[in-house]
Amino acid sequence: MPLSMVEQGDIREITEFRGQEEMKRHLQDLGFIKGEKVRVVGENPSGMILLVKGVKIALNRALANRIMVAD
Repeated sequence: MPLSMVEQGDIREITEFRGQEEMKRHLQDLGFIKGEKVRVVGENPSGMILLVKGVKIALNRALANRIMVAD
């Protein structure tokens, strides 16, 4: 399931990325690594606030839609 579908407060494990290599590298540089846990700490219509490796990161929904997480 895409990360953009996860509800606030839920914790999920990253399973894969969809998109071009440049975008995948950018997400990995931010800490989004396959097997890493990610928590949704906030949401609004344009994006999400996520907690990865103890760091809060804001992502727009288009990018969050390219990160796949375990159900």
